[in-house]
Amino acid sequence: MTLQKTLLLLVVCGGLRAAEPSPLAGTWTLRAAEIQRADGTRETDPAYGPKAQGLLMIDSEGRYSLQIFRPDRPKFAAGDKRQGTQQEYQAALLGISTHTGRIVLDPTNQLLVFQIEFAAYPNWDHTEQKRKFQLANGELTYQVPATSAGGISPVSVWRRVGR
Repeated sequence: MTLQKTLLLLVVCGGLRAAEPSPLAGTWTLRAAEIQRADGTRETDPAYGPKAQGLLMIDSEGRYSLQIFRPDRPKFAAGDKRQGTQQEYQAALLGISTHTGRIVLDPTNQLLVFQIEFAAYPNWDHTEQKRKFQLANGELTYQVPATSAGGISPVSVWRRVGR
């Protein structure tokens, strides 16, 4: 049997399947970083401010890199990140969210699952984070579960670039 016939037989019998590309594959820019209160109202997330910037890149196999920044974080007065003050470090860390790993969709439960390998917040390293999500009209919206502090839930809204 030739190699071509063997490959055809494997494909027909289901023994060789191409991985289905992630429907999220591509580049996304942040449209909004908000918080949702227990009563359902939303407002700008004060951690990132009204002009929050972000980039989410997802490859066809679901590997991702995500960054959200508060663009008006104060510069370090010393000009050296190793010589920052406590206030400068706090503003720098609280004004970003960045992590990388794999992203998986669970459409049955409307969940987006971040399998985080590394994050700016080290407590998230090697964790799995689940988010309720919506994907419609070129926008991806997901919501972090509510915090115990007043039932506030961060919401990120991303717009696909291109397509």
